[in-house]
Amino acid sequence: MDAKLTLKLNKNVIEKAKQFAKQNNISLSRLIENYLMSITKNNDENQNISPLVKSLTGVIKLEDEDCKK
Repeated sequence: MDAKLTLKLNKNVIEKAKQFAKQNNISLSRLIENYLMSITKNNDENQNISPLVKSLTGVIKLEDEDCKK
């Protein structure tokens, strides 16, 4: 079941993410969903993480103030 999620992100990050998604023929929603699934799954040695998802690890860096909001 799909649900809507609203995120507040840096405009430049959003634009770069949109470009990345377009270049990789994937929707921005699916890209973020895949990333969130990959970081919330149990650490299983048999788990296969796509290169696309691996490349997203650590992409977004927030200042401490942003995390508190």
